[in-house]
Amino acid sequence: MTDTTRVTVERVIPASTAAIFDILSNPLRHADLDGSGFIRSDAGAQRIQAVGDVFTMNMEGEHMGGEYQTDNHVTGYADNALLAWQTAPAGTEPPGWEWVWELEPQGPDSTLVRHTYDWSKVTDKELLQKVKFPLVTEAQLEDTLVKLDEAATGS
Repeated sequence: MTDTTRVTVERVIPASTAAIFDILSNPLRHADLDGSGFIRSDAGAQRIQAVGDVFTMNMEGEHMGGEYQTDNHVTGYADNALLAWQTAPAGTEPPGWEWVWELEPQGPDSTLVRHTYDWSKVTDKELLQKVKFPLVTEAQLEDTLVKLDEAATGS
């Protein structure tokens, strides 16, 4: 059976897990990596350091009527291996979708990066009709990995 509540893409990037994790754990870098085009900038966010951290991003998209902000609640953190967060409109609790980054070393200077967009925990029927998941496509997630590769390797 095909899982229709998550999209996962992966890519081997010729950089260490530490170098890639350094980029991903810094919300200042997220707009440069975003293949969807929704992220405009961070809103004074600090580096992600632990589960429970919350970072706010400035966004823009027709699905939200233009400019908006999101609060991103960190749900997974393992140094140089895992980052995950659930996103919510600023000032609200996350409705259930999650972004997950998994890093697996493939040698000292090579990392398998797996990026998952998971909305399996969204139960609000109105939200499911309004947003029309997946809001971000597989191609856009793949573009994010290309941009991460470029950021990590300088190419």
